[in-house]
Amino acid sequence: MGRYVDEILQPGERLRYSTTVHGIVYAPGFFCLALAAAALAGAWATLDGAWVAILIAVAAVCAAIGLFWLAGAWFRRWTTETDVTSLRVVHKEGFIKRNTFEMSLDKVESVDVDQSILGRVLGFGDVTVKGVGEGHKRMKMIAAPLQFRNHITAH
Repeated sequence: MGRYVDEILQPGERLRYSTTVHGIVYAPGFFCLALAAAALAGAWATLDGAWVAILIAVAAVCAAIGLFWLAGAWFRRWTTETDVTSLRVVHKEGFIKRNTFEMSLDKVESVDVDQSILGRVLGFGDVTVKGVGEGHKRMKMIAAPLQFRNHITAH
């Protein structure tokens, strides 16, 4: 399966910039796996049989939740494309149920970037592309949002 943007490029149109959801989406899953590891370490360190069983159960639940969240984050990153071509901005989410947004660069009125402190440090943020008229799209947790904005506004 190829990339969505490669399938929709018009003759003479070229890809200028491509990004996706930032890797921070993996953080909750890794946090749960760390809790599972801590619960297993606690089970190994304790001598009380009842606590061992409880901590192993907590570790199993945390590991299952963590793996589920990691799989969801991977799928979200795999199925989300955010691109700037020489003619338009293209954003695609989803696999079977697909949600796409395309706006001609000539119709872009403004590009707003919202970053938290953590987003500034780690390089992610939310980008809102507003078009002439009523069209707009908010793309959450985009990697390198300032570079993305610069490629839109520098056409």
